[in-house]
Amino acid sequence: MATVNSTTGSPTTINNLMSTMNTQKAGTTGTDSVKADTDKFMTLLVTQLQNQDPMNPMDNSQMTSQLAQLQTVTGVNKLNDTLESLKASYQSSESISATNLIGHGVLVEGDGVALSSSKGILGVELGSDADAVQVVITDSKGKTVQTMDLGAQKAGVLPLAWDGVPDANNLDSNGKPVTLADGNYKFTVTATAGGQALTGVKGLQFDSVASVTTGGTDGVKLNLPSKGAVTMADVKQVL
Repeated sequence: MATVNSTTGSPTTINNLMSTMNTQKAGTTGTDSVKADTDKFMTLLVTQLQNQDPMNPMDNSQMTSQLAQLQTVTGVNKLNDTLESLKASYQSSESISATNLIGHGVLVEGDGVALSSSKGILGVELGSDADAVQVVITDSKGKTVQTMDLGAQKAGVLPLAWDGVPDANNLDSNGKPVTLADGNYKFTVTATAGGQALTGVKGLQFDSVASVTTGGTDGVKLNLPSKGAVTMADVKQVL
């Protein structure tokens, strides 16, 4: 925007203009904010026209350029308002979805598996197809208790059920396999394709959603008994 001619406009006019441009009304948002910006622009433009050098007035191209700038600023402000509205709507929708998960089991990234009554749940996430996938489960002392060969698997999330029967398949007096004691175990996942180890291979542990935290600066959080607070994006599968 062209500079106001300070020799033509009186000090009072200039001071009033600066006061108008620098005034900020508390609590002005949304449509009011766009209107306020437009009013400021038009006030400055009118004052400029009133105080321009009559021997060198602003030409039509300058006027057109400044009006185009006004439209650009107004459009950006309206876009920001729309994005803020969409953000609020998304957060509300995410909160509702999160509360519906309370009491449900989920798979999240981790390397732990809990065995209870000879039953355990874990999972594997593959970033690409694999020719061979292997899961190795170890006890609290780091001793391997079971190796699960899953063969070829497609990319994606694969939930697994574990019966707690160790590799050393001993039988009890009734001829049934002896299972491991209930408790917490660890596991690792490896995968290969074309004889090469794959990256992007993750272990997934089972947990349940105990509660949900909303309204924080970090967004919606799912509170899991074992894993702690996680985001919706951390959930790989709902069981």
